[in-house]
Amino acid sequence: MLHVTLLLDITVALHLLSLTLALKSFGNSISCRNEKNEPIDWFIIYKLPKYTMDSDGSGLNYMYLDGSMKNWDLSPFTINSSSGAAGHTLGQLYQGKGYKSNSTAYLFYNDAPPELPYDMDHGHTKGVIMFDKYQGFWLSHSVPHFPPFPERGYDYPSTGLFYGQFLFCVTYSYEQFHPISEQLMYSNPRVYNCSLPPPLWADMPLLAQLCSGVSPHLPRDRSVKKLVSAKGETLLSFVKTHLFVDDIYTSWVAQLLDSDLLAETWQRPGHELFSNCSLRRHVLNVSGIRLPGPFYFHSRYDHSKWCVSLKPQDRWVCLGDLNRERGQAWRDGGLVCTQNTLIYAVFRRAIYSFFKC
Repeated sequence: MLHVTLLLDITVALHLLSLTLALKSFGNSISCRNEKNEPIDWFIIYKLPKYTMDSDGSGLNYMYLDGSMKNWDLSPFTINSSSGAAGHTLGQLYQGKGYKSNSTAYLFYNDAPPELPYDMDHGHTKGVIMFDKYQGFWLSHSVPHFPPFPERGYDYPSTGLFYGQFLFCVTYSYEQFHPISEQLMYSNPRVYNCSLPPPLWADMPLLAQLCSGVSPHLPRDRSVKKLVSAKGETLLSFVKTHLFVDDIYTSWVAQLLDSDLLAETWQRPGHELFSNCSLRRHVLNVSGIRLPGPFYFHSRYDHSKWCVSLKPQDRWVCLGDLNRERGQAWRDGGLVCTQNTLIYAVFRRAIYSFFKC
């Protein structure tokens, strides 16, 4: 009996030690950072448009959400401040001089990069990845000309003030950057700044190709992969190439998720795709957004790209790159989807109105 008790005590002690080391690694390694500059598993920023139905703003205010909260919170910071969640997260690269580190990899991509011309030859996709041999973050967003080159320090472009925008950050273990790299290859990103230390070149060949500007042969016109965050959140990454000429929401994501979707994306007048009920699963366009405050604004003032399940029991939320408009059918890009209950609830409540078929 004493022997069994001792074994149990040793097992519990080893488990606690393992958990302590994992938490210590999470805190010390590269990760998404919250408004207090603490490491977290994920956050979402919803930048408000400059003009809402009830007021005129600066175009710099934003709503903030992470897993510790129950609803959106109007941040006391502005999106151009290095003291907010985006500033703290990217500050690991800027203020921390992470871009000079021989052990840190990073990649900036944007089809409208800062200081460079707009690029129609690459995917309609924007984001940053940064990681070391333990973990890192993937920050996807919808902001043209953002973020600045590493040497410039953190800032937010004046061109990103007028419309609503989103930033979605997830912390991942090192191993997850292998499937993330593959998904990025399918999205054909316009890489405008990249660093991959020599020790990682052999282990991250796809990122090495992206950094070198190489476009490899892809076996399919689309790819879907399961990703798992550092703290166990399951996500699905959908990516299509320009060879898959169709609306990603209607023809693929809604059908594969087996869920009718409400989609909030910017649609240029004359180029829009209307709500679609032609397939088994429907996609309906959101027309109005309501966030706590209250802040009301029309979808034509919002450059965010997201969708939610129409039925609460399906509970899907996807954030990503592509708009529901004709020209986007020919662009590379994707969506990252989750069934996180909190994320679904706040985005579903944000829908003020939508167009039926």
